[in-house]
Amino acid sequence: MIVNYTEAGWQIVTQRGHGLLAAQLCAQWKKNKQPARWMETLIATAEHDDVYNEFDSENLLDVNGAPLNFKATKFDQETAQALIDMAETKSAFIALLISRHIQFVHGSEPNSSSFIKKLVQLEKDWLKIAQTSATEIAQSYDLLEFCDAFSLLICQGMIQPEGRSIQISEGPDKRRYDMFMRDEKLAVTPWPFEIASFQVSYETRTLSQLSFKSSKEFREVFKSTRATTHQITLCKDK
Repeated sequence: MIVNYTEAGWQIVTQRGHGLLAAQLCAQWKKNKQPARWMETLIATAEHDDVYNEFDSENLLDVNGAPLNFKATKFDQETAQALIDMAETKSAFIALLISRHIQFVHGSEPNSSSFIKKLVQLEKDWLKIAQTSATEIAQSYDLLEFCDAFSLLICQGMIQPEGRSIQISEGPDKRRYDMFMRDEKLAVTPWPFEIASFQVSYETRTLSQLSFKSSKEFREVFKSTRATTHQITLCKDK
């Protein structure tokens, strides 16, 4: 989960909610720049964090009893395997994209090395099944990773005040993309989307309780907290 500290308490975005926002951004990509396997790319973007359900885990708090932010989590083979299993039963192409995402996020962690070696071997078979190429997978994954990074910035409240610009990431075309607020709209430059303006949304829950005795208590408070929907209009820079 994404955990932001605010004056009102812990503002929380679920991993799956963040994935949905990433898919909303991906869905607006310029049609003439969309990867060949467009629908599978879009689905993988939406589902790249779907296996993580905050209600199931017993490791939701840090040593101080505060909600555990996603940046503090480490590679967990059981979770990674479950994510791959879900992807593989949908399509080999989606399994390839999820495999690349696991490698991107956890590739530097020593305890992930044996699992990632296994994924690299499995990819050879998935490429044949999907009738695709490593180049095609890279094109799709680069877009997934860009939309993932963009969504994370929004969900972490990283939009800068006073119209200051912040880098989103390199896009699939290896160009730098930036965002900034302009007239209460989020401008992106250069503009990579099909239409000149569109709206996206995501949900948060703000918990005034700052410390919890157990993951069970956290889940109960989280479930009883009403969600708030945030809507953002993106627009092309003038």
